[in-house]
Amino acid sequence: MADPKQGLWGSSYRLIAAEKWKAKSAVMGSGVTEALVEYARPLPGMQVLDLASGTGEPGITLAQRVTPDGCVTAVDLSAELLELAAKRAIDKNLGNFTIRQADAHQLPFPDHTFDLCTCRFGVMFFSDVERALAELRRVLKPGARACFAVWGSIDQPYWETTMKVVQKYAGGAMLQAGGSDPFRYSEDGSLSLALRAGGFGGVEESSRTVPWVWRGTTEDVFEYATAVSVPFRAMLDRVPADKWPDVRKESFATIDRYRAGDEIRFGCLVILASGRA
Repeated sequence: MADPKQGLWGSSYRLIAAEKWKAKSAVMGSGVTEALVEYARPLPGMQVLDLASGTGEPGITLAQRVTPDGCVTAVDLSAELLELAAKRAIDKNLGNFTIRQADAHQLPFPDHTFDLCTCRFGVMFFSDVERALAELRRVLKPGARACFAVWGSIDQPYWETTMKVVQKYAGGAMLQAGGSDPFRYSEDGSLSLALRAGGFGGVEESSRTVPWVWRGTTEDVFEYATAVSVPFRAMLDRVPADKWPDVRKESFATIDRYRAGDEIRFGCLVILASGRA
């Protein structure tokens, strides 16, 4: 197993991790993707912006829904991850999926360009959410929807069997004060408040439990979790080297409670929210 201290999310190791586990992570995230796409209600002919798209979802799924005349533009800070997204789209023969490296706080598009925006597990990491949402509202057509999926409570199986186990051995806070927080909008209504502050109207919010399935070994899902979880990096670095075998043993045991044959079926609590420009 790779040392979970190596690399930062956003570095070259992030790209290696994304490539190494692309098939399994795609399966694991498919339940959230499907829920967000269903929630967004894309229509043929729409011009769609997929914000913080990473390796391409839900943008690639949306591109299949808006044919023949619609298209999807995937935006992310990481040009390398977007290249992976582009390759995935090519493999699916999607000619209506394009990539654009850009910052959510300064989008390189004219006013009133898009009919719809989606953002899966991205908005909680924007450094200035109000500014980013105002910028998003600018590039959406009047009345167009922006649809978001964010993590619900940390008290759910995937996190309880990985990061909460690590915390027992690391001590201290799980997340750095003032740092990135995957659970920034886990409290009911908090994302709705942010959307209204960003100028969106017709705001809606709901929570949903969707499949979160890892098809592979217990060791691999733990390695994946520790490799890509940058907000927890300081905590991971605090674990004494001689304690990692105990961390892994306990984590593996708790993960295996969710095993069903060749799959680990965690389930995932997400919050879906939307607003109109």
